[in-house]
Amino acid sequence: MKSSSTRERNRILKWLMEESWQERFTDNLFVQLCDRLLAAGIPVERGTMHFRLQHPQWLGARILWRPGMKEAVINRFDHGIDSAPQYLMSPANEIFNGVDEVRKTLSPGETYAYEVYETLGSEGYTYYIAWALKHTMDKRHMVSFATKEPGGFSARDVRYLRKLVAPLSVLSEIRIKNVLSRTLLQTYVGPRAAEQILAGSITRGSGATIEAAIMVCDLRDFSTLSNLWPRDDVIEMLNAYFDVLCRPVEQHGGEILKFMGDGMLAIFPLSNPEASQNLVKAITESASGMAALNEANKKAGRPILRYGVGVHVGDVMYGNIGSEHRLDFTVIGPAVNLAARLESLTKKTGHAVLISREFVTAFGDHKLFNSIGKHVIRGEEDEVEVFAINDIAPPA
Repeated sequence: MKSSSTRERNRILKWLMEESWQERFTDNLFVQLCDRLLAAGIPVERGTMHFRLQHPQWLGARILWRPGMKEAVINRFDHGIDSAPQYLMSPANEIFNGVDEVRKTLSPGETYAYEVYETLGSEGYTYYIAWALKHTMDKRHMVSFATKEPGGFSARDVRYLRKLVAPLSVLSEIRIKNVLSRTLLQTYVGPRAAEQILAGSITRGSGATIEAAIMVCDLRDFSTLSNLWPRDDVIEMLNAYFDVLCRPVEQHGGEILKFMGDGMLAIFPLSNPEASQNLVKAITESASGMAALNEANKKAGRPILRYGVGVHVGDVMYGNIGSEHRLDFTVIGPAVNLAARLESLTKKTGHAVLISREFVTAFGDHKLFNSIGKHVIRGEEDEVEVFAINDIAPPA
């Protein structure tokens, strides 16, 4: 392969430092970098970036590039992978534990301490090198390059690739923190609220009035459960309960705004014409999930979990509410209050789900619902007609 000129190498560094700011995502930036390196005659034929993430689902992610790829392959790794033998016997483990550089000459058929070396050798790679990407607060990530060039990278190539590590560290940290900000916001306030906040809705009182179907859910006898069972068991049961409730809500376009101890507040904005139907689908699937969860709880000697859901529809104020220095992005208004009081009414009626007449009217198909009469509800001048869903019964 023809060696690159000093001018070509300087051009890549200039692009990386002065022009790549326009690229939003680290994986796209890395693809462009590797393509430029290869085009300039630097025999990079495999490149990876490895990051540890602050994410509730994943411990880390790997970006993989090979020649001809228009997009990098991104693999995410679950929490706990850092104790697996495959990870412990890897260059990444060395880098994450304080080594700044790892190099290896590779040959097919050779036996190595690390499985990745054997795999790369069998694929025809001749040399592998990795460096630590150092971020602030002692965070360490990794970049690696491999070649199939006979004899591996030249000493000049290695010196040049090493020069890329510092700018890659800076550029990747900026982008990783942008992703982290979005991830944390989506994790704690939901995707819609996260986008509102990132768009600048961060002052107290900022927000808008929207129409939404509202769902308020609460677990029964949680205080008794907390007093009778060990803390870890209570947390495990509570997380399982929320998994059953939340997955259908999110899968059907709902937004979970708040967990209140053992309670949950979610909305389905009526900007989606199917919002009401989607909410009912979510409730029905949650009921099936709770039945399966309680069956598992019975077998494990754990208590049956009972819950109540209140559903209403109407205008809500959606935005920032709170003190001067501590805000909550949520919904408030009479419609939310009525949904919460319908949930509370489930304790008296014995139904798992109670729904307002306004929601039934918005839904359109009354066959699915059964009126259980009019009830006095705090805050309402007149008695309110309340409906149950025919196919949903409280846990036995």
